[in-house]
Amino acid sequence: METLLIKALQLILSLSILVLVHELGHFLFARLFKIRVEKFYLFFDAGFALLRFKPKNSHTEYGIGWLPLGGYCKISGMIDESMDMEQMKTEPKPWEFRSKPAWQRLLVMLGGVLFNFILAIFILSMMVFVWGDTYIPYKNFKDGMTFSENVKKAGFRDGDILVSADGRELRLYDGIMSANSMMDFFDAEQVQVERDGQMVNIVLPENFIDNILDKANPPFAFKWQEGLFPVMVDSVSADSEAGRIGLQRGDSIVAVNDSATITYLDFRNTVMNYRGDTISLVYYRAGVSDTVSAVLDTNAVLGFSLPSPEYVVDKYGFFASFPVGIEKGINTLRGYISQSKLIFSKEGVKNLGGFGTMGSMFSPTWNWESFWSMTAFLSIVLAFMNILPIPLLDGGHIMFLLYEMITRRKPNEKFQEYATWIGIFLILGLLIVANGNDIIRAIFGDW
Repeated sequence: METLLIKALQLILSLSILVLVHELGHFLFARLFKIRVEKFYLFFDAGFALLRFKPKNSHTEYGIGWLPLGGYCKISGMIDESMDMEQMKTEPKPWEFRSKPAWQRLLVMLGGVLFNFILAIFILSMMVFVWGDTYIPYKNFKDGMTFSENVKKAGFRDGDILVSADGRELRLYDGIMSANSMMDFFDAEQVQVERDGQMVNIVLPENFIDNILDKANPPFAFKWQEGLFPVMVDSVSADSEAGRIGLQRGDSIVAVNDSATITYLDFRNTVMNYRGDTISLVYYRAGVSDTVSAVLDTNAVLGFSLPSPEYVVDKYGFFASFPVGIEKGINTLRGYISQSKLIFSKEGVKNLGGFGTMGSMFSPTWNWESFWSMTAFLSIVLAFMNILPIPLLDGGHIMFLLYEMITRRKPNEKFQEYATWIGIFLILGLLIVANGNDIIRAIFGDW
């Protein structure tokens, strides 16, 4: 229960920061062009608000709503989620959104997305400044990697040690940024690997990342845990089955139920066949073998970890941290865009997650480095999702404004009203599916 509460508090704090910054982007650009902002709210105030106040001589009411599903900035003379169509029936006022030039309205709508991306870059830069840039060079995995069949078609072999992509060192980052750390690999023209002691250059085919996306499996084809490591115990989790049977640091597991486990991949594939069963483990300790029985849970987890290569920490000064933060932000965006292609598949819809999934991605203990890393990632996700050309989202408004700037005429207001209703139903449908998936997973497990 305590873990759930800590994750929930981190999620609420993170989303509150992101929503406030997003709406602040709209607010500041609106005020820059002398457009009135009627309301500026964290969370939605359907029916009533937890807090509301209006400064003297201000046209803006500030507040905190009771429904924690985002927030909003109500701008005068604009068709938005408030669906205030009565205002739109009156003559345009000089301070209204609809009275301003298209380029000003475009900047107002871009403000939220722009501020979210700037926030992500600032967070990533400050993380590098405070904690350093922490990673493991892939070339340090001396036993090599395992690859999916789609990646092998490009010329890779199990056991290849990844060295560089287009001359840039390939690195493994921890946490939420780990999947995005391989964008240099996916976008490269040529990847250098070490194979049997020799350096080998592999020229990647065109659209490599599109070709290796497997809609039935995670798109990124390998993790360091799937490398060709011997099954060596590094640490044992408290109250785990590994602890109960007496495994210790330095033990080497060589067989499961008479099946040899030369590598960790052998071990994992073998134990997955005995989920929920009792197995026999053969291990070596100080050169002496022993056999012990262990009971696997339904996930075939024993509760021990493997040794990993040491992390490298690069330190940067305040100003030098910003180029690194910008690069990390761009790579994260590229990675998320590539992964978002899976949403439009059957498996992608099943893998959609709502607030429960987002909450589960936070650390079970309060860790500021992990919190800010997750917040930066969600800020980029929010920016990307909002720029999609869907009515109701910022991208929908931008789409209409670009149409106006190109054709020199505004879209029909009635059409925009209907389009906004369609956008509302689309977003509500997406929220229902995503959070419904969370509920199904919580009740029945993965499906």
